[in-house]
Amino acid sequence: MSVKDLNDLNLNSSKVILRCDFNVPIKNGEIVDDGRIVASLPTIKRLLAADCSIVIIAHLGRPKGVVSAELSLAPVAKRLSKLLDTPVEFNGEIRGQSQDARALKAKQILLLENIRFEEAETSKDEKLREALAKELSTYGDLYIGDGFGAVHRKHASVYELAKLLPNAAGELVSAEIKVLERLTDQPARPYGVVLGGAKVSDKIAVISNLLNKVDLIAIGGGMVFTFLAAQGKEIGKSLVEPDLFQVVSELLERAQSLGVKILLPTDIFVGPEFSDQAVATLVSTDAIPSDQMGLDIGEKSAQEFAREIVKCKTVFWNGPMGVFEFANFSNGTKVIAQALTEVSGLSVVGGGDSASAVRQLGFKESSFGYISTGGGASLEYLEGKELPGLVALSQGRDA
Repeated sequence: MSVKDLNDLNLNSSKVILRCDFNVPIKNGEIVDDGRIVASLPTIKRLLAADCSIVIIAHLGRPKGVVSAELSLAPVAKRLSKLLDTPVEFNGEIRGQSQDARALKAKQILLLENIRFEEAETSKDEKLREALAKELSTYGDLYIGDGFGAVHRKHASVYELAKLLPNAAGELVSAEIKVLERLTDQPARPYGVVLGGAKVSDKIAVISNLLNKVDLIAIGGGMVFTFLAAQGKEIGKSLVEPDLFQVVSELLERAQSLGVKILLPTDIFVGPEFSDQAVATLVSTDAIPSDQMGLDIGEKSAQEFAREIVKCKTVFWNGPMGVFEFANFSNGTKVIAQALTEVSGLSVVGGGDSASAVRQLGFKESSFGYISTGGGASLEYLEGKELPGLVALSQGRDA
């Protein structure tokens, strides 16, 4: 699939609709991690340099068509304006903006309110999505897709809108595609994948697909307890998905037959409750107390994972090893992040919580080969799925 980039469009003095991913964590009205906003800057600055006017469409959270003050993009408008050192207009509206959008002059920016406040954006009804896309298409003459974190969604502003206008991928999406191609097209070996996060069900498909491609898979986070329980281990109050016991057992057997090394922790930090005040106790995976829950991989396991990771020439990491937001349960994630900085080849932090973790734990982004902005999108690409947003960027009208 061939996706056009910005070099394929005549941008000079154009009226551009730019789809970004501003799905950033916000607490009490303050942005906690602006990584995804910062990632949009190269494309925005290039458009400004070409004297474009820009209407930005973006999402935040999953409001499911319901307006929510907590999920407004107002704080994003302020942060983006500060980062660009240029005004970003924000009027809290989505529909009926055609006249204001067309009136924008060169180098002016209008950020629309959270597009997911519109029920049609995420509707399964194609006609509703098409109607919204048709209205949005009147806001500009060119469409630039730069919200990588949403390209795996068949949403109105990602899929239908892109097909209505001359389009191209922005700098961010182009960079993400190049990195993912490196991970899937003859990657340097050994090739290791580190997977964490809460649920096995979120990662089953990618594990299954990667077994034929990688040399090593290290598994941590909440998802590890389904693997441990499937092996007959007692896991106390830890998170578990019993209906997947057979599936994970089959994956482990398949890995063994393919010669793929699967690393599971041998020790675990447990606590009596899911709380940042919980006292961490280190136990063997064979001795998790019934009144405790696993909240991080143990010290021995973290070091073993790290030793294997630094031997690899290609590493993809998606999902923290524990509840890194709690200081007592952040060690595993910190050790894995440090190991990725020591990889001599390509190290990719696969978006989502992993990207937030490395910044929150104080690592410099430049220490890694690449930090993705789209956890789910990256995983689906590695599963071998077609991503609707990229399909649309290969099918849109010519300029």
